[in-house]
Amino acid sequence: MIVVHHLENSRSQRVLWLLEELGLPYEVRRYARDPKTMLAPPELKNVHPLGKSPVIEDGGRVVAETGAIVEYLVEKAEGRLGPPPNREAVLRYRHFLHYAEGSMMPPLLALLVVGRLGMLGKPAKAPVQAMLDGHLDWLEGEIATRDWFAGDEFTAADVMMSFPLEASRSRGGLDESRPHLIDWLERIHARPAYGEALAKGGAYAYA
Repeated sequence: MIVVHHLENSRSQRVLWLLEELGLPYEVRRYARDPKTMLAPPELKNVHPLGKSPVIEDGGRVVAETGAIVEYLVEKAEGRLGPPPNREAVLRYRHFLHYAEGSMMPPLLALLVVGRLGMLGKPAKAPVQAMLDGHLDWLEGEIATRDWFAGDEFTAADVMMSFPLEASRSRGGLDESRPHLIDWLERIHARPAYGEALAKGGAYAYA
């Protein structure tokens, strides 16, 4: 059985959601953040040297990094929720699968750090927010043209995009001024598998 090493309020919630969507059996091992530093506990280093979450174990194999885990699980499920059956949609699928962490998360993390710096971070806040707004404006235009990020069908690319957009809704300025993104968030939150994953994952601040 797949074991998910799951950190509260983290990217690993996406892994639980994808497993529910795919109907693959799994076990959750929960980890709490340090209440002072909000970092992952040292016990995670017993699973993977970097001590980060998500990490999964499957038949003695350890897989880290959300995107790599998503690709591994889609392959394990014989391609379900993987690339759609046309070239343009395939390219969009690949793009958003990697864009979520590679392009969208850095300004969100920078905004979080700037916020924690208080007055020291104030000069950097406006340019970082402007960078994030550029992403949100582009994504609003993208999701206005189709139901899901890769195309007309829900895919694992939507799972990957959930965390940065949920975090943007919580702390990055995403609001009703971008109605297509808000609608997309409401639709993913209404999916039964999403609710099942929340029940199994525990604390998650972004749903």
